[in-house]
Amino acid sequence: MNGEAALRAGGVTDVGDGRRRRGPVTPKPDDAWLVEVAAGAGRDAGGVPVELLGDYLPLLADAATHGRQAKRGELDAVGLLGRRAAEQGISAGRVVQLYLSAARRLWHDLPMVVRSRDREAVRAAAAAVLQVVDDAVATLAEGYAVARRDLVRREESLRRELIDDLLRGDSDLGTLVERAEPFGLDLARVHQVALAAPSRRLPDADAAISALEAVVFDRLGDRDVLVATKDGLLVVLAPAHAGPAGRLSPARDATNELGRLMHQELSRLPRGRPWRVAVGRAYAGLYGIARSYEEAREALTMAGRLHTDTPVMNAQDLLIYRVLLRDQPAIVDLVQAVLSPLSQARGGAGPLLDTLHAYFDTGAVATESAKRLHVSVRTVTYRLDRVRKLTGYDPADPTHRFTLQAAVLGAKVLNWPQEPLPVPAG
Repeated sequence: MNGEAALRAGGVTDVGDGRRRRGPVTPKPDDAWLVEVAAGAGRDAGGVPVELLGDYLPLLADAATHGRQAKRGELDAVGLLGRRAAEQGISAGRVVQLYLSAARRLWHDLPMVVRSRDREAVRAAAAAVLQVVDDAVATLAEGYAVARRDLVRREESLRRELIDDLLRGDSDLGTLVERAEPFGLDLARVHQVALAAPSRRLPDADAAISALEAVVFDRLGDRDVLVATKDGLLVVLAPAHAGPAGRLSPARDATNELGRLMHQELSRLPRGRPWRVAVGRAYAGLYGIARSYEEAREALTMAGRLHTDTPVMNAQDLLIYRVLLRDQPAIVDLVQAVLSPLSQARGGAGPLLDTLHAYFDTGAVATESAKRLHVSVRTVTYRLDRVRKLTGYDPADPTHRFTLQAAVLGAKVLNWPQEPLPVPAG
């Protein structure tokens, strides 16, 4: 639309008695200069549509020639133009530049009848114009900001709905592909899901999401990355890479990098520490996203049961626990048969279980176990001997060690002896 057409589309018509009505107008011959002002301002602002000026130029001209200030209804119309600019994706800086450039050009190109008046008249005209500019730009920016907040809220709502459906994995694929496209997600790619849990309740979600988005986008790019909240957790959906021969087995350092990246950034926030992060394995397609999410949730749950101090957990590092839980009656039977005699020890089974866990984690080295437990080596050897006498299994015997270690892992998963062992069904 050229400048003249824009003025006709957004101008006002004088109907007498000082009243004006909105609607198409044809500029008077002596107002044709406003068309050039509008076109020049549009060029100055990098091609911003001059329709966004609306009645602004006639308002400025009235202020310069008659000292008239903008009315509330006229300013409200400018606010609506600010909303329209935001909805069209035009930056706030460019639309404000359009208005300021229009004011500068209008003042420069004022008809000689205005510029030839005495100094006081020119000063009054300048003050009136500046007042209109000030009111109009403030209202324009307010309308723009309101529209941007509405757009952000709508986007957040769409983001939450999308992430819920992606993580559930049972939605219509065709519909999800269309909904994911505006967020830059290619559901045919390989993705992995990482979850971050705060120590208590989730702090300011917007601040946490912004922090994660900034660092993850910088490292991985802004496509195929989605950051949201779900059930009190922060969720990051990120791209991964298929392994050799198309196997979906990303390098462990890549998985660790995403988890470490999230934990490092979240630890800088004033609230929520200490954070625990769990990263699911990478899979292709829509159902792979849901599978990675479930693995990450299981890893968070497992980390809580194991009372581990490790801040970043990877699902693939916990596969042994998933195997153990596949047949819970069998693992309950194993713990009952092998470890229940430890309850007879003075102080209960807890200290002996902790010692066995440290002993196996350190490669069956008593001195390293003592350092980890903050006890003497003699205490470690005494406890290991008590285990041998109570259970009949010797931790130092390789043929007994596997049974004991499997039972200890099972006890950790079942949170025994803090909780009683499940009673077999039937």
